[in-house]
Amino acid sequence: MSVAQRAPKREETAPDQTVEISIVMPCLNEAETLATCIQKAQRAIANEGLAAEIIVADNGSTDGSQVIAKELGARVVSVSRKGYGSALIGGIDAAHGRFVIMGDADDSYDFTAIAPLIGKLREGYDLVMGNRFLGGIETGAMPWSHRWVGNPVLTLISRVFFHTPVGDAHCGLRGFRKEAYERMRLRATGMEFASEMVIKASLQGMRIAEVPVTLRPDGRSRPPHLRTWRDGWRHLRFMLLFSPRWLFLYPGLALFGVGLVVGIALETGPKTIGPFGFDIHTLLLAGFCCLMGYQLIVFAVFTKVFAMRAGFHPPNRTYASMFKYVQLESGLALGVLMCAIGVAGTIVAVLTWGSVGFGALDPRTTMREIIPALVLLTLGVQTIFASFFLSILGIDSETDSL
Repeated sequence: MSVAQRAPKREETAPDQTVEISIVMPCLNEAETLATCIQKAQRAIANEGLAAEIIVADNGSTDGSQVIAKELGARVVSVSRKGYGSALIGGIDAAHGRFVIMGDADDSYDFTAIAPLIGKLREGYDLVMGNRFLGGIETGAMPWSHRWVGNPVLTLISRVFFHTPVGDAHCGLRGFRKEAYERMRLRATGMEFASEMVIKASLQGMRIAEVPVTLRPDGRSRPPHLRTWRDGWRHLRFMLLFSPRWLFLYPGLALFGVGLVVGIALETGPKTIGPFGFDIHTLLLAGFCCLMGYQLIVFAVFTKVFAMRAGFHPPNRTYASMFKYVQLESGLALGVLMCAIGVAGTIVAVLTWGSVGFGALDPRTTMREIIPALVLLTLGVQTIFASFFLSILGIDSETDSL
């Protein structure tokens, strides 16, 4: 996942305190449609009597898009770092308005129909999303794979992972409060910027609304910048990386739980279920499941704490209180205890071997002693070093509590 630092404002114009609405259009070689989009936005400004500005966030166009925008009275903000998200970050950071409306410059969205978005923002909502599935998708405006697979699946994942209250998480026409945007601290440089905005707004408990919008076929003669598989994967990857619960914690708990239950069952002897027999080979596999599951759980904690420290995730009271009760000393004590039990189990296995003169042993008996011992020993070592690393991540909290 690529991350962008906020682009410096390229224009030193002092903010106009009379501007209420900033309409931001990301642009990369949109000469065919940019004028139409700007003129529609200007009609909306005139019809609604808005105190507004139009910003074209140009991402390195070579077709004269900048000249077209300036001739029509729009403010051009040049953004050197490539990417849909980068262009929007540069344009939004330069916006003077209290509210920001963003929309693509390919004429697929009607900028004369932004009044419902503005109305919701004036009601106090922090983020107002357009919903193309409610407003209508004209023939040829969206590939079937996007309409019936990509958008619904990715939106569903965002609802499950992050409880986002939207039905179209990737609509390119949306509005938000500038102050709310600054609290989100958006960083994604690519198309996943759209997902990041909805996810962070949901995680921070912002007020989110949806309004129907219509999607029309864009007016360009060239293919769109969007790439189905590449950008779909970027959205999915971002959501997985942004949700340590689903990426690490839940799979880890499942692996550890299955390994623990199966291991305990097989410690007492072989088991048979129908035509299938389970013995020490399954016990060994259960031990590895415990190890892998525990490691994933530890990764989940590391990732969540780091994400909060870096500002990717909002503060979480559960994790914050964890440093009050789960400190380095308690983690070390638990790790040492697990190691001690593991060493004791290993000693018992060696004594069992010595009782027969260190000769051949029945592995079905001895493996039931050595497997749990080595698993506990490994878990203990992991716990000790995980405690040190977690203490480093939470050192600020520990210092504040002194």
